Amino acid sequence: MNRLLARFTPYDQLQGYLRGAAIALVSGLFLSLSGAFGTDDAPLTRRLAYWMLLMGLGYLWGAFVARFFFGGKAREGNLWLNGLIASVVIAIPFTAVVWLTSRALFDSTTPLAALPILFGSVWMVSVAITFINLLVERPRVTHATPAPPKFLDRLPLKLRGAEVWAVEAEDHYLRLHTSKGQDLILMRLADAVTELEGIEGAQVHRSWWVARNAIADARRSDGRATLTLRDGSEVPVSRTYAGPLRERGWI
Repeated sequence: MNRLLARFTPYDQLQGYLRGAAIALVSGLFLSLSGAFGTDDAPLTRRLAYWMLLMGLGYLWGAFVARFFFGGKAREGNLWLNGLIASVVIAIPFTAVVWLTSRALFDSTTPLAALPILFGSVWMVSVAITFINLLVERPRVTHATPAPPKFLDRLPLKLRGAEVWAVEAEDHYLRLHTSKGQDLILMRLADAVTELEGIEGAQVHRSWWVARNAIADARRSDGRATLTLRDGSEVPVSRTYAGPLRERGWI
């Protein structure tokens, strides 16, 4: 069963927030020094106050929105499409913030009817900063390859690389049923079940563990279930394990 292993620790998240804040800071400095969007006539101190305030507020709002577009299952979608949609969501309400801030710091007389035009400018900045953040964070958002189950290291040399279909307890030994044949190893079934974690399977009897993809057929007779494996082996299902297996759709 495929698992998403790109789980971030609180330290990773803190580092991400700090990188985002640094991008907002640098962007604010650039916009201030360049006098972007017609602010070049204002004194530098006022431009710094204006752009740093907007970048700070934009960073906080953007970080909140990003949780819905780049966190959890959303991370599995199209990263760039999510970024484009997120930039629109960020820009729509933030256009009003820019309008109010411009009136407060620059005595702007931009009428409300011009908000759609102002939105275009706000969205341009939102897209640029969103995609810069994506380029910075993308190498860290990865689906790591899960480590193979520890049990596979115990396979005899002739079975290396085989799919493990079932493990059957025989006294103090385990009979391995694999895509390359069978063999015995000295081990307890309980320990094997623990080390098989990572392969979709289940214990179906006190003496058997079976992989889900190894089941070729399942039948019930006289109140008992029997699984037939791909190698033809028949595996009894005890009443102890029958209930959970029915819930999972195995029998």
